Amino acid sequence: MPRKESAPSTSPAPGGYDFVVVANRLPVDRVAPGGDGGEWKRSPGGLVTALAPVMASADGAWVGWHGAPDEELEPFDEAGMHLVPVPLSHDDVQLYYEGFSNSTLWPLYHDVIAAPEFHRTWWDRYREVNRRFADATAATAEEGATVWVQDYQLQLVPQMLRADRPDLKIGFFNHIPFPPLEIFAQLPWRRQVLDGLLGADLIGFQRQSDANNFLRCVRRYVGYTVKSQTIHVQDEDGTPRRTARAEAHPISIDSSQIARLAEDPAVQARSREIRTELGNPETILLGVDRLDYTKGIRHRIKAYGELLADGDLAVGEATLVQVASPSRERVDHYIALREEVERTVGGINGEYDTMSHTAVRYLHHSYPIEEMVALYLAADVMLVTALRDGMNLVAKEYVAAHADNRGALVLSEFAGAADQLKHAIVVNPHDIDRLKAAIMEAVRMPKAESARRMRIMRRQIVANDVDRWQRTFLDSLAGGGE
Repeated sequence: MPRKESAPSTSPAPGGYDFVVVANRLPVDRVAPGGDGGEWKRSPGGLVTALAPVMASADGAWVGWHGAPDEELEPFDEAGMHLVPVPLSHDDVQLYYEGFSNSTLWPLYHDVIAAPEFHRTWWDRYREVNRRFADATAATAEEGATVWVQDYQLQLVPQMLRADRPDLKIGFFNHIPFPPLEIFAQLPWRRQVLDGLLGADLIGFQRQSDANNFLRCVRRYVGYTVKSQTIHVQDEDGTPRRTARAEAHPISIDSSQIARLAEDPAVQARSREIRTELGNPETILLGVDRLDYTKGIRHRIKAYGELLADGDLAVGEATLVQVASPSRERVDHYIALREEVERTVGGINGEYDTMSHTAVRYLHHSYPIEEMVALYLAADVMLVTALRDGMNLVAKEYVAAHADNRGALVLSEFAGAADQLKHAIVVNPHDIDRLKAAIMEAVRMPKAESARRMRIMRRQIVANDVDRWQRTFLDSLAGGGE
């Protein structure tokens, strides 16, 4: 809801917050300009949904950038949260965010699918901005507060906070993969990043393999003693002073919200409209991704085009809907990817379209959650072919939407969701022949078998939703030894 004028806030004074979330972005979007920063509404997304109740019950504050460069705002309250904006300049966005975060760390942490770039000016600005976030957090947190730092943009913040505020309980969660030692070794500032993360009491990862990668890097490049998942952090003279733990805490979705929307008559009616608009094909295949080179969109479209060429699928009987949300459109890798995807889609449609049916319906837009659930309901087969993905919540949303146990999920083994959704058709997306076979297996799967698989996957998602994710992480953080 937009921000409204109200009575003076009874929130604690700055420095009086018992629970502080630190993330690159604040959990609100500006909907109208105006005095005191304008009007705001809460951002959609699982992280905000998961943490909002904790924020409300624990005098919570959220530290992050508000999304507009070269603008400074005072802290304000919105949607039951105290929000502390951290200012970023245009140069900060270019060097810290688009540069080091998304052109160095992102490709490095995603198995170097694209080549990372290493620039000292980017690293210097990354360190400076992390210091700014740490300072804002230290000024916001109450004595003995719990601080939860989110994601790869802020990997230096835990150590900075530890030095400034040793009274805090500090957690960190990495939403993307953590690379194996042999890839992480390329980072010139590998030791500084590891030291930054080891400022946390608990470092959380999506998969156990990610936690294991981190622990191997700590052994090799820091030299601390590691026993099981516990790291014995030492003083400069080698004296153990505290412990940190690395654990897998796979993130999930608000499954109850998805289920409610799937039961909404308006959403169900929209799903029927979608099938009609597509010409009522027998099989709708669906891909939903940010337009990112890690998502395997090219591999998916290539496999589908070959199935049309082979005669295994025919336009009119089947169609592929590909939603590709805009992403980092000023970065060269993403510009090239968009051009390649659109060229490939155009070639397939030019070859196979009929007057009444389209081979690939390509949608370079973002859509509200209601439209996405309608798409999930309309789709017979969901294609998640990521080349590397920390989790992939789209796969979980698709399963959660199908209370009717209809549909089939083709899921990359390189997505974190494959660890939980073992009854999907799991595939290596680099193997185009196997990917084609997996798509046809999903298309031809008997209804009883697809229902059995979906039922098991839905039970897993309902039992392990995003609320359970935050509770298990915070309980582990609270219960860990010093």
